[in-house]
Amino acid sequence: MRKIASLSQATPTGPMANASAPLFSPSAHGPSDEALAASGHRVFEVEREGLAAVAARIDGQFSAVCRTLLACSGRVVCLGMGKSGHIARKIAATLASTGTPAFYVHPGEAGHGDLGMITDRDAVLALSYSGESDEILTVLPVLKRQGNPLIAMTGRPQSTLAREADLHLDVSVPAEACPLALAPTASTTAALAMGDALAVALLEARGFTSEDFARSHPAGALGRRLLLHIADVMHAGDEIPRVGADATLSDALLEMSRKRLGMTAVTDAEGVLLGLYTDGDLRRSLADSATDVRTTRIDRVMTRTPVTIDADALAVEAAQLMETHKINALLVIDGERRVVGALNIHDLLRARVV
Repeated sequence: MRKIASLSQATPTGPMANASAPLFSPSAHGPSDEALAASGHRVFEVEREGLAAVAARIDGQFSAVCRTLLACSGRVVCLGMGKSGHIARKIAATLASTGTPAFYVHPGEAGHGDLGMITDRDAVLALSYSGESDEILTVLPVLKRQGNPLIAMTGRPQSTLAREADLHLDVSVPAEACPLALAPTASTTAALAMGDALAVALLEARGFTSEDFARSHPAGALGRRLLLHIADVMHAGDEIPRVGADATLSDALLEMSRKRLGMTAVTDAEGVLLGLYTDGDLRRSLADSATDVRTTRIDRVMTRTPVTIDADALAVEAAQLMETHKINALLVIDGERRVVGALNIHDLLRARVV
């Protein structure tokens, strides 16, 4: 059998010798660092000018679009092909996460059955910089017949899509950042910014809060910080370390060892908080040669005014208290100062609050 030389062994010669060489390799003849940085700066400048041009057009038409979307009893359906499709997906995601139900439909798939996803209660936001995307124009008659409010976002106010729409947002830019004027760059940035402007205007009009945002992001760090309460992470019932005021230091150490929270509450017969004893207090007690763990009463060495927290507080507030007071554990009390729970820094770490 004929043996084929591996690529690493092949040494082509002649006109095709450099055919597989990279188009650009760092060398004395390649672009300088300054030239590469200049290209990057030029892109930012072109896109900045494009954003400024679009921002100047936020007027009554923008407000009318916002009012239409606020009045929509269904969802906002975003359409777009190619790069405009990617922007439409992002706009739909931003709207949905900020209080305006929205989703993306691929215009090509819409003409093959996915139009059934769009109800007569939905508003449609169609993106096409040219305003002549065949896939979008194909489904326009169905949307018009169904009565969906149609909002177009294009770079050509005289395009077919812009003329057929009920409302039009002009996102035309003076120039693309691509030196060939082919790859959508400044135009997609402008469309994305317009989508963000819509989402934020609607968010503020709805009175959307950080708590509302957290409810749609329960798995994220913000969701945990805004939704998780002390009652969700604290130890309660028999898990709470506690002793009476007449207990000895030895009794308190046994309770701390059993409950493994690095502390114990000191309470009266009704469970009202009298004080707190922690691992740190133990180290200070042992440093005092007059302290006898078998005979010293806990009320002589406890902290009488410990930092506490309410069960209805957010877990993140516990983390802030611990950081502020340089402590690792907290007791949870009710309105009558009865101890209802306990937690330490490890509980917050397990809940991924810190």
